[in-house]
Order: sequence, then structure tokens, then C-alpha cells
Amino acid sequence: MAAIALFALGFLSTGALLPPLSRFLRDRGIVGEDVHKPGRPPLPEMCGSAIPISIAICALALIPFSDPGAAAQALALLGTALISALIGARDDLRPMGPRLKPLLLALAGIPILALRAYSPYPSLPFIGKTRMTLVYPLAIPLGISVTANAVNMMDVFNGSMTGTCSIILATMALLLSLSGKWDSLPLALALLGSLLALHRFNRYPAKVFIGDVGDLCAGASIGALAIMGGIEVPTAVAMMPHIMNAFYGLSSMGGLYERRQARKRPVRLEADGRLAATADAGAPITLARVILASGPMGEGEIVKAMMALTAISSGLALLTFAALIPR
Repeated sequence: MAAIALFALGFLSTGALLPPLSRFLRDRGIVGEDVHKPGRPPLPEMCGSAIPISIAICALALIPFSDPGAAAQALALLGTALISALIGARDDLRPMGPRLKPLLLALAGIPILALRAYSPYPSLPFIGKTRMTLVYPLAIPLGISVTANAVNMMDVFNGSMTGTCSIILATMALLLSLSGKWDSLPLALALLGSLLALHRFNRYPAKVFIGDVGDLCAGASIGALAIMGGIEVPTAVAMMPHIMNAFYGLSSMGGLYERRQARKRPVRLEADGRLAATADAGAPITLARVILASGPMGEGEIVKAMMALTAISSGLALLTFAALIPR
């Protein structure tokens, strides 16, 4: 019952916040150009600020009715969400370097460590339950930074982040239910509700942009939920399109980079409004560029392809989870 209530609260709070928030941001000139459309129409930026606000509402609503363990997880998620959102907001308003941002995002793992909202005994494929009491806490900040940046790098088209991450979170909620992790399940559904509400405004053709404030918060929160729920490996499998997209970009550019720093764009806008892969060897290789290798597509079609790939990887995540269950 609490899980359903948190899902509804996440959805309704984000849906209620977005109209006044988008007007507020537009009135103050906080807008970005939709570069994948003719005329590059301006849209209010940083509307993903609704995500950490919604997480705060849901977490604070859950804590009074929770046992100490569940309350610790709610506080840990809230801390991770707020820290990553603040870093994202700073990057939206005053862009940071490609090396500083991942380092700062590691700080978002501190609430999980401070509240001991994790188990250092993850289950690994072909190995089973392991004991990593020394290594695991050190890996938490790295994991949060990786998931946050991977999700951020996927937010390149209308609805690409919200659509793919909603599929991942729905899969995570199912995994948490199957594994009996009832403390983490309401939090995962709260974030899912928030992203689904945001998707209504961000899907093609978008009315709002999410910004790093929302991307980094969503990615860090997904990482936190995977850690707290003990579903790290299946979540990594579900996120494979995001991980591949990040790997393609980093390897083709020779290291960490910011999209705004790339001199050549990986896709170009055709005269008919469709998008095509650029032939410039100096442009970063991305998942979108790979999808477009077969020919031009509409922006909405590209996002559907990304969501289909995420659905496939999420199915593989379920199979991975089944393989981890002790026989």
C-alpha cells in the first residue's frame, strides 16, 4: 500500500510542479535551444528540478511511517538526490569541467555510507554472494558517479532520458518485489512516478528541458536504489544502453568530455526535419549515431529505438537476477 501511495505522490507532485516551474524558468530567461528541430525553438531549461523536490516530498512523507531501516534508506536517497541535484544545477548555470563534475558526484554517495544503507555482500554471476566489507564502501561513490553521468549522457533527445529510465525503474521495482526488498520498493516507485510525470512534458515534441539538475539526480538516485536494494548487477545490465552510449563517447573522444565541448555534433538535422548520422570522423560516437547508421530517422523514432534497446536490456536484467538466485 505504501508503495502505491508513493508512486502516486511522486507522479502527482511532479505533475503539479512542472507548469509553474517551467513558467518561472522561462520568465527568467533560463531556456535552451532544441537543436534537433527546425528553427531551434527555445524551451525552459532545468525543469528536472522537479525530481529532487518530488523525492524530498515522498521521502519525508514515508519516514514517519517507517521502521529505522526504511527511514535510513529514505534519508540516504534524499541526501544523494539533493547533492547530485545541486551539482547539476551548478553545472547548468555555470558549466564545470568534464573532470570536476564526476569527482563532485562521488560526494553524492556519502549519505549512503553515513547511514550504512547498504550491504557489503553483493551477489555476482557465477560466484554467488561475496564478502566485500572493505572494497564495497569505496566503490559506492564511484558507482553513484558512473550512473549519474551515464544517465546525463543519454539525455540528448526529447524523452530519451525519461523514457529509458522509466523502463529501468519499472524493472528495478519488479526486482525489488521479487527479492522482498520492501524498504527500497516504495522509493523506486516514487522516482518512477516522478519520471513518468516528467516524461509527459519532455517527450517528443518536448515542452520542457530537464537539465543536468534532473539528469544527474535521476542517475544518482537509480544508482543509490540499486545499492540499497542489493540489485547492483541486474541494474547494471538494465542500464547497458546507457553504459554503451557513455563508453562509445568516451572512447571516441579519448577521455572525459562535455557535450557542449564537442566541436562536431554526432547527428545533423536534415532539410526534411529528420536526423542523420554525421560523417565527420571528429564527432563523438554515440548510441544515437550508431542507430542512425542505417539512415535518417525522426527524433521520436530514435527515442523509440533507445527505449526498445532498454526494454531488451531490462529483460536480460531479469534473466540475470534469476541466475543469481541460490539453487
